[in-house]
Amino acid sequence: MKQFSTIGIFCKENDKRIEATLSALLAFLKKQNFKIIADENAAKFIDIPVMDTEKLCKRIDLAIVVGGDGTLLKAGRLLSDKEIPVIGINLGRLGFLVDILPSEISEQLTAMLHGKYTIETRSLLYAEAFRGEKSLGGSIALNDVVLHVRNDIRMIEFTTYVNENFVNRQRADGIVIATPTGSTAYSLSGGGPILHPGLEAVVLVPICPHTLSNRPIVISNESRIHITLCENRNVNARVSFDGQSNINLQAGDHIVIREKSHKLQLMHPESYDYYHILRNKLGWSVSP
Repeated sequence: MKQFSTIGIFCKENDKRIEATLSALLAFLKKQNFKIIADENAAKFIDIPVMDTEKLCKRIDLAIVVGGDGTLLKAGRLLSDKEIPVIGINLGRLGFLVDILPSEISEQLTAMLHGKYTIETRSLLYAEAFRGEKSLGGSIALNDVVLHVRNDIRMIEFTTYVNENFVNRQRADGIVIATPTGSTAYSLSGGGPILHPGLEAVVLVPICPHTLSNRPIVISNESRIHITLCENRNVNARVSFDGQSNINLQAGDHIVIREKSHKLQLMHPESYDYYHILRNKLGWSVSP
């Protein structure tokens, strides 16, 4: 098992509720004699050396994220290229990704920092938007890339190709392209299936399609997805990455989506059970 020396702390922005948890985490880590660096958000609440995020990612060999899944999504996109394991402490609501409760910090982290942990890799997507041959920009997503209507209550019309093979042309409020991690997020609320994180797959889920026969489709994560907004329906649209950054689009624009080469390393306690997370978060029956 990997030994850690320098730990980076990332936390939710401008939320005073995290202060008590951060203080407890800091006290615990200091007793363990780790070198600790914080991002600018954490440094607002605890007295700890602070560093620019890019520099911070180059100095640490383990990251601890305090917040909800959204906080981990943001940190995960920064850390995936660095192959730095990430531990999540849950102060949010659902917590599919951040699986340690504040009350468990001492017990769980003691075991994990002494080698009793599992590492799970999660795939990410990279999407880039184009207007003709001109790039409008691109970004990565741990959960999903979403094409959706902007401002108006109107459907957009778009064509979808997978590996240059025509799939369909449809009218809908948009489409969600989700990783297995994102299959329990927007994709699930849109009627998509839950994909186990170990699957090498991507799911395409139409959002409120005009034709009810348009259904979610699961494809290989090695696929190259090409989606074009039809020029005959001039409705403003937007592509969003994990719901945290956006690029505005217009008729005729297109986006290209593929799997990112690097994966995020999520670090869990040895007792981690994905199906327990599903039962707990989705309110499934706990009886066998």
